[in-house]
Amino acid sequence: MREEELIIYKNFENGKILHDMVWLMDSYRSGDNRMRPLFFECMHGLLEMAATHGFSGNLWHCYLTNLLVNNENSYSVACEIRGEVEGSVNQLALHDIAIFKEFYDFDFTEMTEVLKAPEFGMVIDYESTADSSRRYSTKIRDRICYLAEQFAATENALEMKAVLTEFYREYGVGKFGLHKAFRVVHTDQGARIDPIRNISHVQLDDLIGYEIPKKKLTDNTNAFVAGRKANNCLLFGDAGTGKSTSIKAIANEYYDKGLRIIEIYKHQLQDLNDVIAQVKNRNYKFVIYMDDLSFEEFETEYKYLKAVIEGGLEKKPNNVLIYATSNRRHLIRENYEDKEGRREDMHASDTVQEKLSLVYRFGVTIFFCGPDKKQYEEIVKGLAARYGVTMEEEKLLAEANKWELSHGGLSGRTAQQFIDYLRGMEEK
Repeated sequence: MREEELIIYKNFENGKILHDMVWLMDSYRSGDNRMRPLFFECMHGLLEMAATHGFSGNLWHCYLTNLLVNNENSYSVACEIRGEVEGSVNQLALHDIAIFKEFYDFDFTEMTEVLKAPEFGMVIDYESTADSSRRYSTKIRDRICYLAEQFAATENALEMKAVLTEFYREYGVGKFGLHKAFRVVHTDQGARIDPIRNISHVQLDDLIGYEIPKKKLTDNTNAFVAGRKANNCLLFGDAGTGKSTSIKAIANEYYDKGLRIIEIYKHQLQDLNDVIAQVKNRNYKFVIYMDDLSFEEFETEYKYLKAVIEGGLEKKPNNVLIYATSNRRHLIRENYEDKEGRREDMHASDTVQEKLSLVYRFGVTIFFCGPDKKQYEEIVKGLAARYGVTMEEEKLLAEANKWELSHGGLSGRTAQQFIDYLRGMEEK
């Protein structure tokens, strides 16, 4: 086996199993008493991977496939979204994939006999008990398992390379390719962008009403993913009206078009430049999402955010936009004394402009208004029909109106909570 000859595909995140298995393939006839325990240790690692990833079938092939789809290198990154690329990197990639083809085609029959490990037969024909994956969405998990079968069925390295390149074109590579949403973690080495592995599967159609706000949001997002000019967006308005739900929905609806969402909180604004630096050269479109964004007078982080959004010397990359939600139209708390005629501030208008300057950097502002009673009832009826709640309409609306009086007033969130309550009672 030629693991040490790999040129492009190196530095795997979970490469120890590969290293150990290659050593076993080369040396299992040597009679070394370390062989058998190491083989069982590798089997343990493959089974643990199956438990966390939800893989089934040939776990050795699934493991190799997982290495290939997660390895961010000069070839895989160049292929993401665009597909096949030109240049010498193609031949170098083919060289490495030919080595991986040897790993896929290795016959373990003699090795399992020599090492007295017939249990390996269950590892390469594994039936998973997990219906879900803690690491991938079901769609990606199933696609990786299918890709492993495709690789095993290819006749040669060139055919295998074509299959892999098509995967990169369709799904991308690494965490940005295989996940749709991310969070930021601050470390001593700087900002780390971690996948969010379980995002709500909501769609914009799930948000009943609000057609005008939804259209403004999708128009801007459509322009962004198509490579046209687009604006930073501020979604503001009453609580519980679907602002955050709309962001989750576009993460789901535009994933296949290369859109990724990175959630960042107000206390992490110091990491914003680092986050942008990590994503600016990738072939994806990134929305940096700030939920419930607002500032009190004593909080001055907004000054830093202003410079990052628009105003600093470094130009914001074309593949990055900022979407924020807030209950405040102007984001920064304002006081009546800011606008009264008698002020101690000698330059009162400057103070007002300073507090408004942040919101002016959002080119698109979208208002989500709380529903009136009729709209609230329409939302309740729509949600009841969607979830199959069986209750006479007159009684349903009467109960919904009683519910909102003691549960936060008229809003889409209140309607959803009421329907969830009814569903829970039906299940009980």
